[in-house]
Amino acid sequence: MTTTEDTTKSEQTAEATPESRPASFERHVLPNGLSVITKEVHSAPVVSFWLWYGVGARNEHAGITGVSHWVEHMMFKGTQKLGKGQIMQMVAENGGTLNAFTSDDWTTYFETLPSDRLDLSLQIESDRMMNSLFDADEVASERTVIISEREGSENEPDRLLDEDVSAAAFKVHPYGGGVIGWKCDLRTMTRDDLYNHYKTYYAPNNATMVVVGDFDTEELMQKVHNLFGSHPKSEDIPAVRAIEPEQIGERRVRVEAPGTVAQIEVVYHTPSAASPDVYPLMVADALLSGAKPLGMGGGGGRSARLYKSMVATEIAASVGSYFSLHKDPHLFTLGASAKAGDDHIESLQKMEAALFEEIRKLQEGEIPQEELDKAVRQSRAQFVYSSDSMTNQAYVLGYLESIYSANMYDEALEKLAAVTPEEVKRVALTYLTEKNRTVGWFIPTGTES
Repeated sequence: MTTTEDTTKSEQTAEATPESRPASFERHVLPNGLSVITKEVHSAPVVSFWLWYGVGARNEHAGITGVSHWVEHMMFKGTQKLGKGQIMQMVAENGGTLNAFTSDDWTTYFETLPSDRLDLSLQIESDRMMNSLFDADEVASERTVIISEREGSENEPDRLLDEDVSAAAFKVHPYGGGVIGWKCDLRTMTRDDLYNHYKTYYAPNNATMVVVGDFDTEELMQKVHNLFGSHPKSEDIPAVRAIEPEQIGERRVRVEAPGTVAQIEVVYHTPSAASPDVYPLMVADALLSGAKPLGMGGGGGRSARLYKSMVATEIAASVGSYFSLHKDPHLFTLGASAKAGDDHIESLQKMEAALFEEIRKLQEGEIPQEELDKAVRQSRAQFVYSSDSMTNQAYVLGYLESIYSANMYDEALEKLAAVTPEEVKRVALTYLTEKNRTVGWFIPTGTES
């Protein structure tokens, strides 16, 4: 739940001008480049500690696709001080939870613990930033695990389709390779490939620490200096120079594999999180299929446009849209699944026509102020709900900082509220165009394996 203190800050922020509005968090930077974002919340004796590294699928290339995700797995296999599995055991024994995630843009590790156990997080993350082992036998064992994970996703038609659509949409940018990587690379990557990736990117000047909860900032920063301050910078973090060229015509993908129902996915190139256009695009997404939690997919709200035009009319069994924020220009996605028993090609044609018609209505039709207000209200509410716990607040701050700036945490509600019908139509006309889209069809060939 949102605490009284948090609610009061949100209300004050909404009423303040951009010039006078105080940030709800503090920023600190160590001499070695480690960024630290702190937000004290004393409503409960809990602290959520996150460490974000600026490395993900966007930092990979052919031959090592999936390396960032594999390195994340290896970070639980032991350091010079901690044995395999000991990190998870220690956190559990101290009443905490932990996890890690790899994305297109970042890799992150977190522990949420009783506030008097915060030192445990500091010690764990300081140690594995510098001292993870990458034992050759553990690398070989994890190869089997990750290939199995990869093969599991190949049995899911929606993931299979999404992978091929993304690969077609991105001709140049590494986003087209996906987070888990191609199987040929997973089979041939070496222990040294993984370790070199780790030593290149796991450095204080490529990391952001986010701490939210019941702690004293001055005391915390002293401990951070003591435990992280001597870690050396990485002097050779490669810049991502790939810039996806403007698409100059529709691309099409046809995937035929075991499955039971036909599916369609349509993606459009959209700008990075740094662009002010992301706010009307978020509202356009909410108009089409309902607002979503920050950084997550979903959709299918019964009052949203796509549901009413496609599910309620039995053109599709399910439908949704998805717009997420990324460090570099990424995609606005539409997707739908046919009803069981429908003719595959005919259903795909109908779903495609219906999706394109809804985009045309966004571009050319009326957007009633009442409908827009509802979409904006839902989008703002989802942003607030995404920060409803200390763990989630820390996640959102780190996520936004990793893709652009944590300042969006304090600015998003105001900027979403300022979106107009004209802006939604403008971004739809600018980005959701025929020449800027990639269309993928999944055609089932029989029963799923």
